[in-house]
Amino acid sequence: MRIALVAAQASPLALGRPGAGGRHTHVAALARALGRLGHEVRVYVRREDPKPGDQVEYAPNVTVEHIAAGPDAPLPPDDQLPLMGDFGRALAARWGGADTGPDVVHAHYWLSGLAALTATADVRRPVVVTYHGLAAAERRHLPVDRNGGPGPRAGLERTLGSLADRVVAQSEDEVTELGRMGVRRAGTVIVPSGVDTETFTPSGPAADHRRPGLRRILSVGPLVERKGFGDLVESLRRVPGAELVVVGGPDPARPPRDLDRDPEARRLLQLADKVGVADRVRIIGAVTQEELAGWYRSADVLACAPWYEPFGLTPLEAMACGVPVVAYEVGGIGESVIDNVTGVLVPPRDVKALAGALRALLGDEVRRMSFASAAIDRVRSRYTWERTATELERVYRTVTGAAATSEDEDDEALSEVS
Repeated sequence: MRIALVAAQASPLALGRPGAGGRHTHVAALARALGRLGHEVRVYVRREDPKPGDQVEYAPNVTVEHIAAGPDAPLPPDDQLPLMGDFGRALAARWGGADTGPDVVHAHYWLSGLAALTATADVRRPVVVTYHGLAAAERRHLPVDRNGGPGPRAGLERTLGSLADRVVAQSEDEVTELGRMGVRRAGTVIVPSGVDTETFTPSGPAADHRRPGLRRILSVGPLVERKGFGDLVESLRRVPGAELVVVGGPDPARPPRDLDRDPEARRLLQLADKVGVADRVRIIGAVTQEELAGWYRSADVLACAPWYEPFGLTPLEAMACGVPVVAYEVGGIGESVIDNVTGVLVPPRDVKALAGALRALLGDEVRRMSFASAAIDRVRSRYTWERTATELERVYRTVTGAAATSEDEDDEALSEVS
């Protein structure tokens, strides 16, 4: 099958660079997994740099194609709405007629979804969309002055959901959110993201040694306020004998002063000083995937305190490394982390409950070991990229009609045998 992954704002080639996040990881890993299944995968991204060629071989059966739309320079994703018409028309021109181009188009993020609809307006091709977060949900969970306030995104996401052939949700919570938007349940399928279980494993080197006598609480993510690192800093004063290590922020290959200039890093360090835990808080900066696995393995517990999280990949990466999780019960985290089996879930924004859960788990080694074992089993049975790709392959076959053709061929074969 010829599969187009439209990811204008999430090039796999950007992994490891500042600004690359969960969407980049998702698209890159999915493309590789679909390629391993034997499909011809092309990932279409907006050109942000004049240097790479139009087509870059990324992995077996996977090519990244650059599409010119706007300046050859990085732009914040949500500033790219005016460019998506040009992006979509360029895709249509590149794909050509009905006998050429992809069999199915899978768009990632609402902007890429709009481009996919433009690209398939004249020559009909099935469109599948994964939102990776919804404006309506973010607006409900985040203060308006911190997420830009009302805008066109919510309405466009609703339109996209009504026009796409399938919407891929990553959790039941997202299905509920989509239902609130008016997206039909019959047109929605749940396929959770996967985890790179070859990189994120319990065995392997751990990151640097912790301070003597201190347990390590790790938290991972981009340095933005909504990720809840401030709640973790505040909770630390109620968790004696533990350090908080935050992995995320500016590229560590850049001069160290870049971390000092990061406004959220400064805010967190000032908060740590204010509540009297400055000597137990460290901010590392961004790291590679391989280095990140080592940081997970160095931790006694992973703490996740986002105000809103549509899926939550970091808890699963930690679980794959055999690390139990303490997290706010928000979005998809409430489904991937099983309370009192692979970790502990607490009410969102409840710093006292967060501190209590961390303190109790850090003080109970037997419980941590039990959670760690269950966490590894859960990831390997439910959240591998092989499983994710296989489930999406079924979605693609359904929207293209290949599933029905396959069933007809099976019926004919049975008839011939009988």
